[in-house]
Amino acid sequence: MKEIKGGITSPKGFKAAVTAAGIKYQGRTDMAMVTCEVPCECAGTFTSNVVKAACVQWDQKLVYSGRPMQAVVVNSGIANACTGKEGFDACEATAKAVEAALGIPADTVAVASTGVIGMQLPVERLENGVKAMAKTLEASIEASTAASKAIMTTDTVNKEIAVTFEADGKLITLGGMSKGSGMIHPNMCTMLGFLTTDLAIDKGLMQEALSEVIKDTFNMITVDGDTSTNDTLLLMADGLAQNTRITSKNSDYASFKEALFYVCRYLARRMASDGEGATKLFEAKVVNAKTKEDARILSRAIVGSNLSKAAIYGCDANFGRFLCAMGYSGAQFDQNDVELFFESSEGRLQVFDKGTPLDFDEELAVKIMKASEVTVYVDMHEGSEEATAWGCDLTYDYVKINADYRS
Repeated sequence: MKEIKGGITSPKGFKAAVTAAGIKYQGRTDMAMVTCEVPCECAGTFTSNVVKAACVQWDQKLVYSGRPMQAVVVNSGIANACTGKEGFDACEATAKAVEAALGIPADTVAVASTGVIGMQLPVERLENGVKAMAKTLEASIEASTAASKAIMTTDTVNKEIAVTFEADGKLITLGGMSKGSGMIHPNMCTMLGFLTTDLAIDKGLMQEALSEVIKDTFNMITVDGDTSTNDTLLLMADGLAQNTRITSKNSDYASFKEALFYVCRYLARRMASDGEGATKLFEAKVVNAKTKEDARILSRAIVGSNLSKAAIYGCDANFGRFLCAMGYSGAQFDQNDVELFFESSEGRLQVFDKGTPLDFDEELAVKIMKASEVTVYVDMHEGSEEATAWGCDLTYDYVKINADYRS
């Protein structure tokens, strides 16, 4: 596997376009469209929030129907959540606009939205946006990057990646983009994520791989503990690499799953580090836990604790906050087995040893925690399972951003 420059348009057959449709923002691109020259096998995962946006329900119906997917239209600014029948009508109007402009059947068009909940989408602007983008679709790297920027809301950086790997002796490409900065606590998938590949693969196997990969990638990040109404992750495979279609869990399937994990982990970490107001990536690695689920629960509890996140921001090696979060996580363990360390590019420091606090160098602790990426490393000494979760520090700016989000 090799990481290459590019993103959503890197695999054969995919194109992208953007436009400034004026959905909510003025003077910036706020719509993106990704299309394929042929119908694609598709897979997806979606929010577990009971309050699901209209676009989520539209996409779930498409993915679960078994129909192919050939296009995705994304808008930023308005989430199309809690919008009743009018919200569903907006989804249908967008899909029909794609059909009118490109001849792609409306029932193979996915839609996604991100932004303010409870506002209605301006349908005419959506339709005009689709018409404009239909004329500018490109397979270029520039088009891919533009699409990844158009879907941003409070994100400060765009998030995209592409990799290549081999299957059946053919060179396969997998590309992706995502957005997410606030309202991030996935419980099924990510905020908005879109993946494309030219691999030929059975739909069921593709869905199984995606559902398994998210458990240790997108499901292991948190910014603020809020699971969005709009979380959507879509994967499209067009088969244009012309490999022998993968229909079993053979070595080619393993290569695909490895590449999928790499891409999803990269995008997940990028979102965690770009949390609203964040100054650093906060990682928790739990090793030698009794079960995999315990390791996941414990690491997510550490990065999800507001007190822990504040300590990371303040460069305070207050290990009690991290142990406290572990204690209320729901996982059962003996604190007298636990070792806890702080790590970064500046060094490694143990602060807790099997039930006993250690005297440690406070200056070294501050130096370690001032790095742009800080890890809390926990050895449970109770088994052989491990998991890693990602979050960010909690700063004053998080409150500032969310206190006036609608304006």
